[in-house]
This record gives sequence, structure tokens and C-alpha cells, in this order.
Amino acid sequence: MHWAYHFKSFSANLINVFSIRYHMQKKVFGVDRNIFFLGIVSFLTDVSSEMIFSVFSIFFTVILGASTALLGLIEGLADFSASSLDYVSGYLSDKTGKRKVFTALGYGFSTLAKGILLLSNTVASSFVFRVVERLGKSFRGPPRDAWISSLADAKNKGYSFGVHKALDKSGAILGPFIAYWILSAYGQTASSFRLMFWIAVAVAALAVVLILFIKDKPAQPQEKENIFRAYKTLGAGYRHYLYSAGIFSLAYFSFGFLLLKAYSVGFAIKDVVLLYALFNVAFVIVSAPIGKLGDKIGRKRIIASEYVIYFLMALGFIFASSKWHVIALFVLFGIFYAIDEGQSKAYITDLEQKKRATAIGVYNFAVGLVYLPASIIAGYLWKLNPSYAFGFAALIAVVALVFFVRKVEQ
Repeated sequence: MHWAYHFKSFSANLINVFSIRYHMQKKVFGVDRNIFFLGIVSFLTDVSSEMIFSVFSIFFTVILGASTALLGLIEGLADFSASSLDYVSGYLSDKTGKRKVFTALGYGFSTLAKGILLLSNTVASSFVFRVVERLGKSFRGPPRDAWISSLADAKNKGYSFGVHKALDKSGAILGPFIAYWILSAYGQTASSFRLMFWIAVAVAALAVVLILFIKDKPAQPQEKENIFRAYKTLGAGYRHYLYSAGIFSLAYFSFGFLLLKAYSVGFAIKDVVLLYALFNVAFVIVSAPIGKLGDKIGRKRIIASEYVIYFLMALGFIFASSKWHVIALFVLFGIFYAIDEGQSKAYITDLEQKKRATAIGVYNFAVGLVYLPASIIAGYLWKLNPSYAFGFAALIAVVALVFFVRKVEQ
């Protein structure tokens, strides 16, 4: 009996040890390992995409000889494409309960689009690539973010989104440096760009293959309601945040304006590229810590701080007169973007528990629509005076903050 008792105790302890070790193996950097692998997928995809995007304007205008007016048209359509399918993919993902298949399709679209550049280097093929690649981004976003939300623990959801976005944005740092190295080593020739496209397609394809090995976590299929009525069934709290985000989106201005401001202060063109890298580095460094902070103090406060940070940044660019001012403001912009990209999605999945993909899809689509008039307003004000564009953005940020906080207090 004594021997049996000790054997039973030893067996129970051994099982507990293996259970703990298995549990630990399921987490990487404190998040579910499948979230980490989704982050690697995003990292590889961003390496591939940013490798091309960082030099696309040069390739399109210098190598292919297209006009800058046509480049502007393509970029505008690409921006719209990046959010045009969010509602559709989110709705379909919630309706079927499937996350992995729609996420994989989105990444697959982007990979196939990059393959177009290998088959044909013409203005028309480049046009198709740019638009279709962004359609892939739009299609994969809502189901992927809903997938992450379902995999994350309730107590570290913000941190999970932060880790994923940090990995994602790390690709945006590495990609341009790879492009810079290729063009520096082989020159700005058609063959150099073709080598770059081959590498980009290979990296993107690797990301798609990796998705196949990530464990899916299907959601409960939702009722088969009309796609145009799905929005009306989302919660009141979510809709209020959507209105707040819609107002705030009017403060949007192109990242290019910040680069122009930096150039006017005295940065050389080559140094402006480094400022873009600095922005991405700041994003990566703060993304996970901000997510963890949101898990502790509440994401409502984090979202409110996003509006405050944007206000301070816009106001700062009005009075920026030295390189150090600009450097500090680019870091601040990286912090803002880390909240906007990651924590807004975590907050949405807090507000809408059942139709997470639909909620994220509606949010992305609505914000993307507002970006178009916001860009027009910013461009017009910039022509009058750059300070007017930044001043308008600061004012809208305050209005959005007041609207958001009033609802929170109620």
C-alpha cells in the first residue's frame, strides 16, 4: 500500500510536469504559438511586399516610363482596394465560421499578384499587380484578425495583437533594406528589378505554405442574414466606436506629407528614407508593450490615448523647425500607428464577441472610405499652407476624442 501510494503520487507529479511543459510549448513570447506563426506569415509577406513597394514608383516611372499622373491614379486605387473587400470577407468568415481558408486565400491573392510582375513587365501588368495585391490584403485582414482574437487569452488579447503587429511591421523594415541592397549591388536596371521580384514571390509563397501548418480555430457559424443587414445587428457600443473612428479618419493625411515636411526642414532625400525606417522601428518596439498595457488598464484608455498622441503629433509638425523635432515626431507617429493598427482590432473584438470578422471588416471598409475625402482635404489645405493641413488634423483628433470619451463616461 505504501509503495502504491508513492507510485501514484510520483505518476501524478510526472503527468503534471509534462502537462506544464506542453502548455509552455504552446506559447511563444507569451502568446499562443499559432498567433506567433501568423505573425511570421505576416512578417514574410511584408518583407515581400515592402521590398517591391519601396521601389515601385521608381520601377513604374523610370524603368517602364509611365507618367507620375498615372502613378498617382494607381496608388489611389490601391489605397481603396486595400479596404474594399474587408466587409465581404469578414461577413463570409462569420457566416461560415471559417478563418483559415479565407486568410489563406487573401495571402494567396497577394502572392499571385506578385507573380504577374514575373510574367510581364508592362504598365498594364504593373497596374493589375498593384490593385490585385491590395485586394488580397483587404480580403485576408478581417478573418485573420478574428482568428487571432479567438486564439488569444482574454487577459492578453492586446498583447497578442501587439506581438503579431510587431512581427508584421518588422517585415516592413527588412523589405526596403533588401531592395536597397539589390539595387546597390546590381544597379537600377530591369534585370535587378526582375531578381527582386523573384525573391519577393519566393518569400510570399513561403508565407502561404506556412499557413497550411497553422492550426485553425473555426468559429460558430452565424445565421444566414443578408450581407447588407449584417451591420445593423452589430452592438451599439461597436457602432459608436465606428462613428468615433469615422470622425477621426477625417484627420488622415498621406505619409508623404510627413516626408515633405522633413525635407523642408533640411533632411536630404536619402535621409528621408531612414526616417521611414525609424517610424517602423518605433512601431515594432512599442507594439507589444502597448498591447500589454491595454490588457492591464483597459483598451478604452489606450484608444483615447491614440487620439491624444495624434493631436500632439499634428500640432508638433506645425511648429517643427529642426531635425531633432522631426525625428521625435516620427517616433511619436510610430507609437500612434502601433495603437491604431493593433489595439483598435483588439478593442473591436472586445465590443463584438460573435461577429468579430464582420465587425473588423465594416470598420476597415468604413475607415478606408473616409480616407479618400480626407486625403483630398489634406491635399487642398497643404497647397494653401502645410500648417493648415496639420492644424485641421489636430482639430479633428480633438473632436473625435470628445465624441469617444463622452460615450465611454456614460
